[in-house]
Amino acid sequence: MELLKSKWKRNDYEKEVIKHLSERNLRLFRESFLALHPTDQMELFLRLEKALQKQVLLFLSPQEFADLFQGFELEDQLTLFPELSYQYAVSMFNHMSADDVADFLAEIDKNKADDMLSAMDLEESKRVEELMAYAPKTAGAIMTKEFIRLAVTSTAKEVIEALRQTAPEAETIYYLYVVDANQHLVGVVSLRDLIVAAPSRTVEEMMSTKVVSVFENDDQEDVAHLIKEYDFLAVPVVTPDKRLVGIITVDDVIDVLEEEATEDFDDFAASRGATDLSLTAFAAARKRAPWLILLMFFGLLTANIIGRFEETLEQVVLLAAFMPLIMGTAGNTGTQSLAVAVRGLATGSFERSGVWKPIRRELGTGLLLGLICMVVLMVIISVFYQGNWTLAFIVGISLFVALSIAAVIGTIIPLIIDKFKIDPAVASGPFITTLNDIIGLLVYFTVATVLLGNIVM
Repeated sequence: MELLKSKWKRNDYEKEVIKHLSERNLRLFRESFLALHPTDQMELFLRLEKALQKQVLLFLSPQEFADLFQGFELEDQLTLFPELSYQYAVSMFNHMSADDVADFLAEIDKNKADDMLSAMDLEESKRVEELMAYAPKTAGAIMTKEFIRLAVTSTAKEVIEALRQTAPEAETIYYLYVVDANQHLVGVVSLRDLIVAAPSRTVEEMMSTKVVSVFENDDQEDVAHLIKEYDFLAVPVVTPDKRLVGIITVDDVIDVLEEEATEDFDDFAASRGATDLSLTAFAAARKRAPWLILLMFFGLLTANIIGRFEETLEQVVLLAAFMPLIMGTAGNTGTQSLAVAVRGLATGSFERSGVWKPIRRELGTGLLLGLICMVVLMVIISVFYQGNWTLAFIVGISLFVALSIAAVIGTIIPLIIDKFKIDPAVASGPFITTLNDIIGLLVYFTVATVLLGNIVM
């Protein structure tokens, strides 16, 4: 109830903001709009009509709007950018974080990006160009250049005084990194240690020399897992010779984890890049078609298997009724094991426990699931098919073997793919399902063919 009341109050407040904007009351609009939380500012701005959005741009300075722009999704940024005047955009970029500017300029026309960089302040432009030079999805590409460096000889009092001047421009001040004369990373001081330290105490006396850092060319996903493992708010980025070049903060890591999770989900569903709802139907179909065509060829193998066991089916047509059950259950079991394997590889738990432990566990799980399903199915078949226990035995044994194999395949395939340094998520659900369909049918018809002579219909 309190949450609903709070939401109503916010909606009423936003109506007041829009009223001041529509009436072009500069003072009241700025007072009310800038009092909103940045997230509420962004949401409100995006809901405005284009004419009112232009009015906001007139009422806010480029520096004030920079905070909003860098918080927008890329799609919204690309839509809004053409509406900004040239000078307004340049000034806005000068006040944005270098990593956010680099991310945006990498998505627009290269000539426009170069033009913007040439018009920006020299120091800001240099920072952005340094970040854009790194390969995508590396630590260097997602790091920020706005951070605090400390000299070992500085005192606590001197650092606190300096923070009053430099902190507003920094991405974070909770960790303060210490460098030597050659900019090599030598230590780290937490803000808490700095506050409680005696004013005359030096940084060298306060700092910890055991600094966890990442290299500039490390994969962004590895960096994200490191920050998650250590519960860091930020991690320093260094060159191979330990020279400090930037930091990666936890908010950047959240974006990375979301991006990687989206990619894994796309791969898992065999639709990489096609889950973005902003894509046209043609673009989505183009991205999804290759996987579906590949899986279609796998489906032809299924048809071929059925054709090879045509004589078995002609003798006992009733076997065909259980084909979807065998295929579907085996495919579902394999997909479940696939999810366990991909999750284990993503979190690093397989590295800690070894690969054989999860394989043995999934084999045991598959055997138990197969046994349970076999017993249940045999009872059901014997009841519905007038005590035909032989038929029940064939279907039950086939399901037991198929589920046991499917669980192992769902675990092993991602492990093999990972060994080749390929994202294990490409062992997608549809791929594993189709593969287990084929194996399930092979098991089913093999068992049926061997035992067919004992079936009494």
